[in-house]
Amino acid sequence: MDYAIEIKFKELLKKLEPTFGGGMDAQAVLFLIGVQELGKGYQKFSKREKTELLHVAVCTVLEPYGFYRFVGRDDDNWPHFELIKELPPLEEKQQQHLIKEAILQYFEMEENMDPSAFRLEDEVTKRWMTKKQEE
Repeated sequence: MDYAIEIKFKELLKKLEPTFGGGMDAQAVLFLIGVQELGKGYQKFSKREKTELLHVAVCTVLEPYGFYRFVGRDDDNWPHFELIKELPPLEEKQQQHLIKEAILQYFEMEENMDPSAFRLEDEVTKRWMTKKQEE
């Protein structure tokens, strides 16, 4: 395990904490990325849409690794991706490591580094994140 990635990821969570609250994990950060990439800010999402937001986030963060390619947006402005190559078989820890590394790379882009760049800063989002963390 690469402890540098774990340390950097914890630092990222600490940066997100003032805006979104504590107790976040990689899945919560992926949800935020998905909402950000959708570009509509936080709103009430169905269970299916939440799953799709996670998919958008995974595709977005793994695109630089060559696994996905952005192909465009549909009429509702949802991003769509094409699978370029299959992910290799990975154990759970390896998957988590890859996702955390990819999330960190996403945030290293200057426009994404500042958590206030996310269009989610409202009480509804904070309540949702708190509820999600309690589940």
